[in-house]
Amino acid sequence: MNEIPRQPKSRPTTQAAEGVPRLRWTLAEFERLAELGILTEQDRIELIGGELVPMSPKGNRHEVVRSAILNWLRRNLPDEFDLHVEPGWRPGGNYCEPDFLVGPVGCSPTTVPPKDVVLLMEVAHWSLKFDTTTKANMYASLGVRDYWVINARTLATKVHRGPSAKGYASGVELRPSRKIAPLLIPSLTLKLADLGIE
Repeated sequence: MNEIPRQPKSRPTTQAAEGVPRLRWTLAEFERLAELGILTEQDRIELIGGELVPMSPKGNRHEVVRSAILNWLRRNLPDEFDLHVEPGWRPGGNYCEPDFLVGPVGCSPTTVPPKDVVLLMEVAHWSLKFDTTTKANMYASLGVRDYWVINARTLATKVHRGPSAKGYASGVELRPSRKIAPLLIPSLTLKLADLGIE
């Protein structure tokens, strides 16, 4: 009775770590679930690699860190770039809501091509492992050149660069006392320790 169910022939599947096949969802099906009211904004669901993935609760620390970074970006981001906060971004048939997406001025927050993303940032509290593994691999395979994951507890930032189908060539963790700058905006330097986050 504990055998793995056979994969349906008419629908593609994904396979979780435990080996049990799961139905693969398309972006169109995901959007239809939202249109019908089956999924709402309160559900906080992303579509990653064909799977519906519940997002981790944000928590107080996440919001404090995210707000400090948002305020800093609003004051310091050069005019030739647009800042999008938790956009319903749809790259390569996925649906995700990164904390921050920086793109060229005038870019669409939902359909900006991954190669045009200047900086993608996640503030991670409970989702740190997922953001630095599953999401990092997805963003690398899509071609996002600069992906940062900021640990909300420690303020350490993992900077991912050198995207390929196999993942990022580089994933360096920097302490909050170190200055970091986006690959494509080297003049925009950030030191998280200076933001006054307690």
